[in-house]
Amino acid sequence: MPDTTSPAAGAAVRTARVPDLAGKRGLVVGIANASSIAYGCAKAYRDLGAELAVTYLNPKSERFVRPLAEELGASIIMPCDVTTENELEAVYAEIEHTWGKLDFILHSIAFAPMQDLHGRVIDCSRTGFMNAMDVSCHSFIRMAKLAEPLMEKAGGGSMQTVSYFGAEKVVEHYNIMGPVKAALESVTRYLAADLGPKGIRVNTLSPGPLATRAASGIDHFDDLMVKATERAPTHHLTTIEEVGSYSAFLATDAAKSVTGQLVYIDGGYNIIG
Repeated sequence: MPDTTSPAAGAAVRTARVPDLAGKRGLVVGIANASSIAYGCAKAYRDLGAELAVTYLNPKSERFVRPLAEELGASIIMPCDVTTENELEAVYAEIEHTWGKLDFILHSIAFAPMQDLHGRVIDCSRTGFMNAMDVSCHSFIRMAKLAEPLMEKAGGGSMQTVSYFGAEKVVEHYNIMGPVKAALESVTRYLAADLGPKGIRVNTLSPGPLATRAASGIDHFDDLMVKATERAPTHHLTTIEEVGSYSAFLATDAAKSVTGQLVYIDGGYNIIG
């Protein structure tokens, strides 16, 4: 019987391989600037050895996103407005042409028309609601559908999206994004059930409030960040680096049994009544 108590055995345990993303290839959708959650995640993926495909929304955003993508050594940099016909499909076609397979995706986009976002849920227009659901929720389903055959070729993969505590509890001023993100979280669970037999896992990240460009559209968001700092057990705001580290772990093979989960990265804010 081997001696597992010897110093040599202990050293072997301590030098066990740390999970990484070497040889993995992933698509990141949602970088707007260096403060984006998606950028924090992309940087963490790259730090663990992944090769990346990065998209930008339109020519206006390209000037902010392209330098970041180039800094990350992204092999593919393309426009992707999920409301524009065939742009998302073109990204996946390029991935298939360049890589032939795909190991992980990050969906980190959300949108609601300002008049609907700033009003009561009961006053939300049908058009605004459908627009918010299309960009913030259904686009994840479309991304997953396109990724499925490419991940099958890779022998499995990881799909992640981003939500917020306002999907579970009523958060003042979050308004229509609450129901929309709740739908996104439910979609995650159903996709996990659909794709689990193929070795594809699907999870939702739920960070605490961060000072991102997307968050700036929410009324009184500064007050929300102050409240989160005061009430979270850690008494500090989540950072994009912290979100990125957790997201990168979920993309590694070490997280092969983690799927269908809503993962809070909020300093424990969600446990406080």
